[in-house]
Amino acid sequence: MPLEGEYEPSPDAWVRDQVERYEATDGREAGTLGGTGRPVVIFTTRGNRSGKLRKTPLMRVEHDGAHLMVASKGGAPSHPVWYHNLRADPTALMVQDGADRFDATARELEGDERAEWWERAVAAFPPYAEYQRNTDRRIPVLLAERRTGSGTDAEEQS
Repeated sequence: MPLEGEYEPSPDAWVRDQVERYEATDGREAGTLGGTGRPVVIFTTRGNRSGKLRKTPLMRVEHDGAHLMVASKGGAPSHPVWYHNLRADPTALMVQDGADRFDATARELEGDERAEWWERAVAAFPPYAEYQRNTDRRIPVLLAERRTGSGTDAEEQS
């Protein structure tokens, strides 16, 4: 079932603007992290307190159809809000990678699987390694996996 509800745009203008352009153009515009040329994906979660939909552009780290969500918050001492939202409800997640939109379930990675995906994350966006050095917390990494039967309307009609 698609993630539905009232959308509350980010209080940060650059996030609001990027999400709006990305969605309007299926990622053909605003599809990279400002100034880096590195691609992003839009993740939609449900606020665990407000119940409103929140949209966050994160670095695109994809492998075999799964997308990684790195809760780096630039190496800040606290986790980003979207991380807490997914801990409260890991199924309240939609991913938009270009024109491909699908419902997903998030799970936090540990052990060897985490290490393997962390390497992919740092390869996609090297500053992640610095962010980890700059914080005392272990940066969580979550894997967003497509739910069966989830996809764009065009995919579901074919």
